Amino acid sequence: MSDCCSDKACELDALRQHQASVLKVVLAINAVMFIVEFSVGLVSGSASLLADSLDMLGDALVYGLSLYAVAESQKTKAISALLKGIVMAMFGLLATGQVIYKLTAHHIPSYEVIGTIGFLALVANSICFVLLWRHRSIDINMRSIWLCSRNDVVANVAVLAAAGGVWLTGRSWPDLVVGALIAALFLKSATTILSESSSELRRAQP
Repeated sequence: MSDCCSDKACELDALRQHQASVLKVVLAINAVMFIVEFSVGLVSGSASLLADSLDMLGDALVYGLSLYAVAESQKTKAISALLKGIVMAMFGLLATGQVIYKLTAHHIPSYEVIGTIGFLALVANSICFVLLWRHRSIDINMRSIWLCSRNDVVANVAVLAAAGGVWLTGRSWPDLVVGALIAALFLKSATTILSESSSELRRAQP
């Protein structure tokens, strides 16, 4: 009898187990960073940190859904991706609301705080990005979470730019601009994932 690991079913099972392990790690990273960013963003009054913290929370929820869908059918994976797209759209709208609210607050956040937390988040999301890289083309489930991770890295670089902008200008508008851009990135990615998952669901119909 051939060894189990030479069998395609066994290889697929091993791949799913590895995916689940990776998802557990990135879920934990995002959950911790949400608590850190949201707390600091709330205290400092930074729109960019608050928007990025919502990104972290959204990703933690997304990774939880993806963890459930790893060993499920293609249709279930497409439904999971659809739910993730809806979650991302909701957080994009919440981030937009935060920016609008901060426009009326006239508060200048600390660029030191924004820069420090933004750099910490960039390191955390870069680790997630590297862990997810090899899984990005496996299926709609893993592609959707890789898109989330890619967006995180872009958003973190933007937060660092916001810190530099506040430092250079002494005004809050760079922070607000970055918060708005992160919200727009949320909504764009949500649109992409919703479109792809809807197409996948249509193909999965008998």
